[in-house]
Amino acid sequence: MEKVNRQPLIAHTSMFMACAFWGLMSPVGKDAMTHGIDSFSMVSFRVLGGAVLFWITSIFAPKEHVPVKDVLMFAGAAVFGLVCNQCCFTIGLGITSPINASIMTTSMPIFAMILSFAILHEPLTGKKVLGVLIGCCGALILIMTSMQAVSAKEGSMMGDVLCLSAQLSFALYLSLFNRLVRKYSVFTVNKWMFTWATLYILPFTNGHIRAIEWGSIADTTLWEAGYVVFFGTYVSYLLTMIGQKTLRPTVVSIYNYVQPLVSVVVSVLTGIGVFKWSQGLATLLVFTGVWMVTKSKSRRDMEKAALPTANGADR
Repeated sequence: MEKVNRQPLIAHTSMFMACAFWGLMSPVGKDAMTHGIDSFSMVSFRVLGGAVLFWITSIFAPKEHVPVKDVLMFAGAAVFGLVCNQCCFTIGLGITSPINASIMTTSMPIFAMILSFAILHEPLTGKKVLGVLIGCCGALILIMTSMQAVSAKEGSMMGDVLCLSAQLSFALYLSLFNRLVRKYSVFTVNKWMFTWATLYILPFTNGHIRAIEWGSIADTTLWEAGYVVFFGTYVSYLLTMIGQKTLRPTVVSIYNYVQPLVSVVVSVLTGIGVFKWSQGLATLLVFTGVWMVTKSKSRRDMEKAALPTANGADR
């Protein structure tokens, strides 16, 4: 009897669950930050919880030697990959709609493409340029709509800009530290990055944590904060790692669309957010732009496509 390869199914399921957890994190985190836990404290819980969980997990993972030089490199990677990224997103989520925040998260491939061209000298194609322009139009519509918002349910211009900045920060992290991240397992990378992020953030947010009136916070809020730390940070990172081992980057990027879909449905059903036609138009434009960027060929793809032709000419 032929053995069935379940790896693709596991990979697809892992990516779907990771993005679903992230999509649910926006309305859940938003609700927690409106019931006693401010955004600065939430950022602190995420990085500290991530550091603890990844260090514990690394005990059971294969050991990797990390030279001092790379440990210090992780300090730089943590600035863009976690500190700026999570601070901008979490603080932005605290003042804007969870729907807007989740839509902005899908824009990361657009920034990654721009930075890959500027830093890694990836070639530009007409499809990539058009995708960037369409995606930027979507983000601009969302921000302009938030300028006219009368409540956080409808959005906030500053919150939208912060969430967008979070994607720029993470794209910059991928462009600058891609080689460093590829050298080590996800456990090694994250335990060091979350540790550095904790050391950076806690001195500035300690006052916010101490100011929390724990006695007046409902159990539901505590569970919501726990969800953000465990499922929205730790579990999602692990599931993404499982998916990326099997699936192509373009396939992985498509699962990003799951995040706003989950966020919109949950936010509207719970009354945390309002979904307007302008947000629908912005979503469509951002999705289209990201799809065009991710479907365009990279330098590696172009070199592979040209290789058979070159070999044929040599013969």
